[in-house]
Amino acid sequence: MGVKAQNGGPRLGSFDAVGKITGKVIDSVTKQPVDYATVSVYKQGNPSPFNGISTDPNGNFVISGIPAGDYKVTIDFLGYKRKTLPHVILGGANKDAPLGTILLASSSTQMKEVNIVASAPTIENKIDKVVFNPQNDLTTQGGLALDVLQKVPMVSVDINGNVELMGNTNIQFLINGKPSTIFGASITDALEAIPASQIKSIEVITNPGAKYDASGTGGIINIILKDNNVQGVNGTVNLSAGTRLENGSFNLNAKKGKIGVGVFFSGNESLTSATPSSTGRTSYSNTRDTVTNLNQNGLSNFARSGYRSGLSLTYDITPKDQLTAAVNYNHFGNNSNGYVNNDQTTYFTQSALAVDTSSRTNNTSRFSDNTIDFSLAYKKTFSQKDQELDILINESLGSNTNDYTTQQDYTNVIYPSTGSIGTNPGADKETVIQVDYTQPITKTFSFETGAKATIENINNTVNTQTLDTTTGVYAFNPLQSYSFQYNSRVYAYYLSANFTLFDDFLDGKAGLRDEYTSLSSDFPNTILPSYNTLAPSFVLSHKLDKTQSIKISYSYRIQRPNYNSLNPFDNVADPHNISTGNPDLKPEFGHNFELGYNKSFSDGANIYFAGFYRYTTNDIQSFTTFAPELTIDGTTYSDVFLSEQANIGKQIDEGANLFASLPAGKFTFRTNMFFANREVEDPGLATVNGFYYRMNLNTSYEFAKDLAAEFFINYRSSQVTIQGTNPGFVFYNFAVRKQLWKRKASIGLTAANPFNQYVDVRTTTYGSNFNQSALREIPLRSFGISLMYKFGKMEFKKEKPTEDQQDNDTTPVPVGTTPATGTAPAGGGGTPGGGRGQ
Repeated sequence: MGVKAQNGGPRLGSFDAVGKITGKVIDSVTKQPVDYATVSVYKQGNPSPFNGISTDPNGNFVISGIPAGDYKVTIDFLGYKRKTLPHVILGGANKDAPLGTILLASSSTQMKEVNIVASAPTIENKIDKVVFNPQNDLTTQGGLALDVLQKVPMVSVDINGNVELMGNTNIQFLINGKPSTIFGASITDALEAIPASQIKSIEVITNPGAKYDASGTGGIINIILKDNNVQGVNGTVNLSAGTRLENGSFNLNAKKGKIGVGVFFSGNESLTSATPSSTGRTSYSNTRDTVTNLNQNGLSNFARSGYRSGLSLTYDITPKDQLTAAVNYNHFGNNSNGYVNNDQTTYFTQSALAVDTSSRTNNTSRFSDNTIDFSLAYKKTFSQKDQELDILINESLGSNTNDYTTQQDYTNVIYPSTGSIGTNPGADKETVIQVDYTQPITKTFSFETGAKATIENINNTVNTQTLDTTTGVYAFNPLQSYSFQYNSRVYAYYLSANFTLFDDFLDGKAGLRDEYTSLSSDFPNTILPSYNTLAPSFVLSHKLDKTQSIKISYSYRIQRPNYNSLNPFDNVADPHNISTGNPDLKPEFGHNFELGYNKSFSDGANIYFAGFYRYTTNDIQSFTTFAPELTIDGTTYSDVFLSEQANIGKQIDEGANLFASLPAGKFTFRTNMFFANREVEDPGLATVNGFYYRMNLNTSYEFAKDLAAEFFINYRSSQVTIQGTNPGFVFYNFAVRKQLWKRKASIGLTAANPFNQYVDVRTTTYGSNFNQSALREIPLRSFGISLMYKFGKMEFKKEKPTEDQQDNDTTPVPVGTTPATGTAPAGGGGTPGGGRGQ
């Protein structure tokens, strides 16, 4: 069995092997798994655990890398009596300790106060995903989802809030495993609308299996928000204020018997900040006999705000049938106003100055997005372990508006002023119907199958007014006003298998997903084709020993053009820099390979290395062209940069990501390093090849059990693109947190870039007839304070079990262990469960 009696057991200290402790935790009455229970391992005589883990959704746990010895193991979960196994022995002939099935009995007591102290490991490496748990991350307190993403392995966030996964920006974002139109209009704004205090964990899936959508050549980032599923009433309040950002959130959860209710509200506001900018551009006529220099400098005042609210209802119809309904409302937006001074000179290469004009452009913009998400989920489990059926209906309704005004007035020549006012309202409706079924066949083999339909309808209208140069009045311009409809239907079916081969030598998942895409629109002179995609995927994992494992994975991915990429609306807020969408875009396809290695150490240290190779065709990128004059629906603009999305030939990314965590006394060090080389090929253009990297370091120090400090620094190198370079930058922050009132409350102080008011962002762009250099000075220095308070009164009275559920808590205990006694202390568990503190 691997667990021997105290008498007659092996002599400790006579070996130095390592092993693992495994088991499964279930409810003694319902026989249902207890997920997120806290399993702690203590050295004999030591009051503090040196290792531990949370049980998975099936109640299972595996604690690897345990040196030979005699240990005490406890299992805690709110509402249950603590289970204590006083002597769990590893060593000798049996290096492992399989504890078997452990039954937790409910506690009939009431807890007047809830004090949650347990927390999950910061990084969890699973066979098909990496999970980041930010509960104990100090520098993100009072921050936003983008701040948390900066800490996540294999994820990179640039200075403008663009997120990359393994160097790829084509990511499918999910909230609680479900899609939302909140990400359709502006991913950056959506992530800025989610406070860090609302996030329980972030799942990174670089090579998703067949169960997941094939959409997103970069992979999937799933943001799991906090919830609660324990009896009674509990909640949290988070507030923060600072010189750059203010936010707050409120969670309230209540459960009585079979019914649970949860409500939340969160909001944030990025205070108005001024961003200076300057641009220098040199361009040539097609015959190269004229050269134009354009110098611009200006200032933009920018502010962002957003809030989210939601209501969820859970009904446990039977111990094996659960129904969950939820509705969420999301709002976010931004607004800006500013000016640009323009100085444009044109020379004939063989003669003197031809034109010298100076002007000032004043512009404003306002973006707003509102989304309502409805979901209804049904989950059924069966008497056979791991057999389950899931049905999900999700509908997301979004409406957004993008407005702008711009006017250019000349200061040294008598030219009439030019300007325009644009209003661009749109609506997005997405309906998802999904069915998933898991059927175990043997202990080492099971299969999953399911189907999904995703139906999306987008309506968009563009209303434009232009300044009449004769009357000086803005009037409706029918040539620059239009509307369009875009409809997408994706029907999918998948089949996958989970297996263990060669006596636990190899664990794996393999599957095939079939997605049929049907598109239609009323874009002028555009026919969107339908197509079918077969997307295979697999992952194989092998444990080299008790402390290290390797895995290899592959997935075939598709990136369909999104709403912003397809929208043909011409944004002329800056007449010298115009952007537009491209309704003729084709989908992007990718082959993603990954090789991963994980090593854990007995002192709690951990490293994870991932090497990757990604090959993408029809790569979707922004491409810029220069035109001395550009006419858009009857209006002519001069010296214009036109940026639009285009299918570039192919792109190859190859590199590695290294994550390491090292505890050293009261210090804990974490680093995340990413190195890659990118090669981009486009017919008719020179091949671009460039090396880029990103490195960060997170250092925390625990002064006492309730006082800790943290420092975080992140560096991102510049990156070569097909037309220039994207900027590099460095960012750092400090934080300290003091916990109060038996950890029911905390107060934190943060400082971001305290010694630098601005971060300089330099970008270069070039083409066959132009080159440009731009500088933006982004104000990131800020100071803030955050407050958190937890409250709750839990009741853990279970319904009287039926006759066939009667159980006297006769927990089967492996040989050499003793039955657990005692009750769980206040705060012995987590939220939800013992391993998830808020």
